[in-house]
Amino acid sequence: MSNRPSPIRLVFAPVRALFVSDASAGILLILVAIAAMLAANSALAEDYHHLFHGELFSADVFKLNTLHLWINDGLMAIFFFVVGLEVKREWIEGQLSDNDQRKMPVLAAAAGMIFPALVYLFFVNAEGAGELTRGWAIPAATDIAFAMGVLGLLGSRVPASLRLFLLTVAIVDDIGAVLVIALFYTANLKVMWLLAAAVVVGIMMAMNRARISAYTPFILMAVVLWFLVLNSGVHATIAGVVAALTIPMRGKDDDTMLEHLEHGLAPWSAYLIVPVFGFANAGVEIGNLGIEGIIAPLPIAIAAGLFFGKQVGILSAIYAADRLGFAPRPDGASWTEIWGVSILCGIGFTMSLFISGLAFAGNALLIEEAKIGILMGSFISAVVGYTILRMTTDHPDDQKSPYLDKEDL
Repeated sequence: MSNRPSPIRLVFAPVRALFVSDASAGILLILVAIAAMLAANSALAEDYHHLFHGELFSADVFKLNTLHLWINDGLMAIFFFVVGLEVKREWIEGQLSDNDQRKMPVLAAAAGMIFPALVYLFFVNAEGAGELTRGWAIPAATDIAFAMGVLGLLGSRVPASLRLFLLTVAIVDDIGAVLVIALFYTANLKVMWLLAAAVVVGIMMAMNRARISAYTPFILMAVVLWFLVLNSGVHATIAGVVAALTIPMRGKDDDTMLEHLEHGLAPWSAYLIVPVFGFANAGVEIGNLGIEGIIAPLPIAIAAGLFFGKQVGILSAIYAADRLGFAPRPDGASWTEIWGVSILCGIGFTMSLFISGLAFAGNALLIEEAKIGILMGSFISAVVGYTILRMTTDHPDDQKSPYLDKEDL
């Protein structure tokens, strides 16, 4: 009796693989972005915008008076909390814990933020649009889920070292994005609220030192910290990162407290919070913008920053570090493969959308144009990066289909 899989299993194996591999979260985001665009450009457009931007109550009652604000300032604080947990774990015990291991990802991530910003500023300044300079950080962020999702579609064709490299670069990139938000998109600081927040952080640090193993006290204090930061002038999501950094790596019984919390929240973040954020923020009414809006300086600058700036910055940093002996390039990866992954780093979605809302707060037209630029740059980066890797990677594991289970072979 033949052990070969049936034709039906062969046909549906790639579809099944999307939901059991690195690709699942990225594919979900793609579907969400498409759904948001369809909703914003259909008969549902008015309902779509009213759902997220209709007032729930007076702003005098509470600062977050729309569902959109609750998602961006409230729900996304949990996303940033998970990012903070991941960063702390990687920095203390993971791939960023060793100085030699962190050299290349830190250098590549830094170059991958600086070059897109420079490309962006070149395009907007060429048009003399001074107001647009506030958006310089929009193309500087890489979306981990999207990038890893596209890479996951390639199965075992891509060397494991490149997967690890992309993940660590994206994590360092997140650190940079958080710092950018805290330093450059903060206004009208309220000292008393900040002092109260500092006191709460001090209490949480003391709880860490005492190795308190219960999650509830940390969660309650994190909610209090979020409320204080929300009213301080610093963006509320920063509270999520700060709170995460106070979570002990291990509790009194030496259990992996931080890792358990991260693993418990990560699926909720990847499959609920980020998709909800994407659906609430990715919808753009193309008809309102027209061709002029699509090819305006802002979307072109963002798309160019994501596609050209990211790959030039990251690839040149890796090449220079490898040639100068500062840090070696990823093991077993060719320069063409590294180029392909560098292009994938130009996929900016979650963090780029988030920063665009901060950069152009109150200017609906610029926010819509920024969304177009993000979607264009991310789409081009995803397609070109995938194509390059698909055509050039040639590894032994590629002889087996990445979509089939062992029993299928």
